Amino acid sequence: MADRSAGLVHRLGRLEIWLPLAVVVLDQLTKLIVRRRLPLHDNVTVIPGFLDFTHVRNTGAAFGVLNSVDFPYKTALLALISTAALIGVAIYSAGLARQQLLARFGLALIIGGAGGNLIDRLIDGSVVDFVDAYWGAYHFWAFNVADSAITVGVTLMILDMIGAGKHASKTV
Repeated sequence: MADRSAGLVHRLGRLEIWLPLAVVVLDQLTKLIVRRRLPLHDNVTVIPGFLDFTHVRNTGAAFGVLNSVDFPYKTALLALISTAALIGVAIYSAGLARQQLLARFGLALIIGGAGGNLIDRLIDGSVVDFVDAYWGAYHFWAFNVADSAITVGVTLMILDMIGAGKHASKTV
């Protein structure tokens, strides 16, 4: 049993390298397709009344915060903050115990997602968003593959923090 557990932990160690890279590649590939095939602000209905692909650019932070605000060096400042956060998450991830599988998996997704959006910000000065989910007149913020990876990663981190997957035996 111990050998099997050690093998899984070793394979996950490799996954922590490949998963962020896979997220970045998938994120950048989907954004490239959107840039080339869908003009800015155009949309294609995927599921009527629920989901469109709409090409938008986010020059702000998460959820469009600061999107409509313009100030000198905004792109550079947001890229610097993103880079610092990415480094902080990577350092935190490196210090996790090998047994914290949910947290390590979650952080790998967060790192990949943050990296994908940082590449956009550094190259274009904005992040390409295109998944537009809505219900009636209510629209969620447009998002992308990187944002999805970050959201799933944060969810896994929360599950790890509340102890999901840990078994505690009760003795009387």
